[in-house]
Amino acid sequence: MLSYKDCRTILLKRLAEPAPCRIQLLVGPRQVGKTTLLLELKKKFKNRAFYVAFDSPEASLSGFWERFWQNVEDKADSGKTLIVMIDEVQVFPNWSVLLKAKWDYLIKNKQPIHIIATGSSSLQLSTASRESLAGRFERLVLTHWMPSFFSKVFRLTPQKAVDLFIKLGAYPGAFRYIKDFPRWKAYVRDAIVEPAIGRDIMALAPIRRPALLRQIFAISIASPAQIISIQKIVGQLQDSGAIETVAYYLSLLEEAFLIAAIPKYSTKEIRMRASPPKIIVLSNALMTATDQTDPPESKSEPERFGTWVENACLALAWNAGQKVRYWREEPYEVDGVIEGSWGKWAIEVKTGRVIPSDLRGLLEFNERFPAFRPLVLCEETELKNIKNMHLQAMTWQQFLLKGPPGVSTTKGSLKNNL
Repeated sequence: MLSYKDCRTILLKRLAEPAPCRIQLLVGPRQVGKTTLLLELKKKFKNRAFYVAFDSPEASLSGFWERFWQNVEDKADSGKTLIVMIDEVQVFPNWSVLLKAKWDYLIKNKQPIHIIATGSSSLQLSTASRESLAGRFERLVLTHWMPSFFSKVFRLTPQKAVDLFIKLGAYPGAFRYIKDFPRWKAYVRDAIVEPAIGRDIMALAPIRRPALLRQIFAISIASPAQIISIQKIVGQLQDSGAIETVAYYLSLLEEAFLIAAIPKYSTKEIRMRASPPKIIVLSNALMTATDQTDPPESKSEPERFGTWVENACLALAWNAGQKVRYWREEPYEVDGVIEGSWGKWAIEVKTGRVIPSDLRGLLEFNERFPAFRPLVLCEETELKNIKNMHLQAMTWQQFLLKGPPGVSTTKGSLKNNL
């Protein structure tokens, strides 16, 4: 998974290659900048670029696809490499079949035209592309924004960016409304949550019980950084649902970049599958927008605040393309077990005072699995205390800005995808 800057860098590099090269499929959550990136590239390449949004009214008119491509091909003999940018490609009927036929035509006739297509649904794009576009595309995932990039783009202090990340997430389109909280909540619900659940997921897979899907989403949003069994979720539903259906709907919510149900870490695959998942909300903005109360404050609601910080830290790792799990063997538990381009880490997140008994699970895990480096994310006032326990520590604020020691959230995500 990539940051906005990573995607821009990679696309510019690939657009400089001889055309036609493979189709660039850019997927990711809603409102993270996919359209903005296309429009930025359109501005850069000027009259060489052709932009079309497939969710626009004119795209539904008969013959639209043919007319659009005729306009492109009329200018293909100019000797310049052209760039076709298709936004929200998944809403167009049979898009993958049509795109395959067009790409094959460009290859056969050696027409110098690049194609970039975006979509808000990971599953729908990947399923269709595997079936119809095999060998013809490269897939890029533009993920939720990191606090460091959010800070740079909106000229915020790092501390302010982290504070917003915990309470309001980091959706760039919502930033303009942060001083009008009711309007901000309405924007996130109407522009992100509702389209993702009511349109993206409904379009990408058969949903026989949409009310059940919404209930599962509501339960998940209310359970950030909590280990919760599928059976318990079923028990909370107003509408009864089979365990298999609940698990399937959780996977769809993950493919839509809303929720991740991370598994327990185990060296035995069967045991890992049988264990209850830990729910991670992939942007804290989703919790704030759907909660009836305000985001938690560290002094007035320390426990709830700590849960939101833990969720944000694990979501950051997931969004950076790391493999994220948890570990629990009664009475021991570790908040996050991370593997990927960042290395192997066992992470414990603490937002209050830390005593030795709080870290028994981390020490036990490290003894059983020494390949993982233990790391405590804590308040600055606790750093010396934890280091006296002979454990590596950093503030959770620094983790959210830079990732684990020795890596960068941006560099880590980029390395993982090249």
